[in-house]
Amino acid sequence: MASKRDYYEVLGVSKNASDDEIKKAYRKLAVKYHPDRNPGDKEAEAKFKEINEAHEVLSDKQKRARYDQFGHAGVGGASGGGFSGNPFGGANGFNFNGQTFHFDFGSGGGGIFDDILDGMFGFSGASRRPRRGADYQTSVTLTFEEAIFGTTKKISVNGTDLTVKIPAGIDDGMSVRLRGKGGPAPEGGSEPGDLYVRVRVKPHKSLTREGSIILSEQTISMVDAALGCEIEVETVDGTVTMKVPAGTQSGTPFKLSGHGVPFRADGDRGPHIVTVIVETPRNLSKKQKELLQEFDKAKKRGIFG
Repeated sequence: MASKRDYYEVLGVSKNASDDEIKKAYRKLAVKYHPDRNPGDKEAEAKFKEINEAHEVLSDKQKRARYDQFGHAGVGGASGGGFSGNPFGGANGFNFNGQTFHFDFGSGGGGIFDDILDGMFGFSGASRRPRRGADYQTSVTLTFEEAIFGTTKKISVNGTDLTVKIPAGIDDGMSVRLRGKGGPAPEGGSEPGDLYVRVRVKPHKSLTREGSIILSEQTISMVDAALGCEIEVETVDGTVTMKVPAGTQSGTPFKLSGHGVPFRADGDRGPHIVTVIVETPRNLSKKQKELLQEFDKAKKRGIFG
């Protein structure tokens, strides 16, 4: 699988380019490679997608900061792009640019391409296979942690108790496909329909998700930022101690490797990125104000760094 190009290289700008320079470069390239100006040109279409992906990251201050520090891994991107198969194992999953469609936990049937066409475009498949029963849909709600690590859920459809295996790393809006668990085969038909279980994920009180990355913020005091400290960070794996070096600026991202979302069958996981927010003190006492004023004067005289 080909490696992703550097986003700055894609837009043809330097790493210290201003927001305006990034915007201008994007607009120029987007016009040049837009599909309407290059009908049928697959290479231009691929470049247009690459340009949009680069702009999406570099035009967002937080994503750009993470990209500058951690590369593609900091914005949910692996070293390669495009189609990558099922990151959860098996042959019947489909993944495109981090979006996975319909996992098949049943047996038999038409395989991956039937799933893609049925799930993405709503084709009935009548021209490709014998008449079959109607597809059913239902939904299941997961906690943030259940979506990360996978789980099993019991659901009831038309009076039947069914157990659904939810794969690790599934995201909100994705569906699990249970082959043959839908409507019964019609008269003269050969097979029942399928059941699609749509996943809803409850938001976490302090964590969010971006592809294979988990994101959170941690507030520290101005003194801790200046002198350095150790903080306790809540992750899906429990509390982790993280070192914050002296002189840390507000908005600095830190990466906790391996504490993110599983994205491969072998259990590899993305990172958890913690953005440190330095709190500016309020309601200072007279003594505290005097100390800060003395510090400021000393700094201006060159006593401190």
